Amino acid sequence: MKKIVIATFLSLGTFAMAQQTPAMPESKAQMEQKRADMQKIRAQKQQQHLAEMQKNLNLNAEQMEKIRAMQERSFAEHQNQMQKSREVQKDRMQAMKLKQQQKEAEMKAILTPEQFAKWQESRQKMMAERKAKMQTADGMKMKRNGMHRKMDLQKKP
Repeated sequence: MKKIVIATFLSLGTFAMAQQTPAMPESKAQMEQKRADMQKIRAQKQQQHLAEMQKNLNLNAEQMEKIRAMQERSFAEHQNQMQKSREVQKDRMQAMKLKQQQKEAEMKAILTPEQFAKWQESRQKMMAERKAKMQTADGMKMKRNGMHRKMDLQKKP
């Protein structure tokens, strides 16, 4: 019985942790502005790339137009695939949340109110510890890979 309770406890902790989303400090207007800026940058890079190709490969106008059309089609397909992936991920998260709620309801039916409160408290503590461990682990990976230097350079004006 203890093994079942421990296994349930661990699985619920994992599901609960997956449900946490980071706070979004930016407003929708800021997000839209960033998106517009990124689109402008992408268009500029595409133009530069096409100009380099035209110069290096000595392309004529017809070839340039075909390449431009091919790139636009490829980008649209990529965007479509990304949207499908987001939808699949959203569906998965909803399914995991539903399973977590079902398991929590089962635990609530099995445990007394005091036991359930204690169980929730210990589960939240475990999730906080995992979160802290993950942040520390991510920080260590970044330092090993030299990413902290890149991030520091990006932060400086």
